[in-house]
Amino acid sequence: MRTEKYLRLIAGLFILLSLLLSRFHSEYWLIFTAFVGLNLLQSGFTNWCPMMTLFRWIFNERQVTAHEGGRQ
Repeated sequence: MRTEKYLRLIAGLFILLSLLLSRFHSEYWLIFTAFVGLNLLQSGFTNWCPMMTLFRWIFNERQVTAHEGGRQ
């Protein structure tokens, strides 16, 4: 699965989770929903997303670890 699909899954999960938490716990969770939406909006303009940076770092780390493990 490509990192863009992971990004969409995580963003959708965060939005749905924060909506559920705002319904059953506190309306302040809607601030988190707005944060996710604003982040998606700014990434559309700047083509940079912090979650994508994190995903690329994680996936590169795993590839290096798997590659080094195969050598030994």
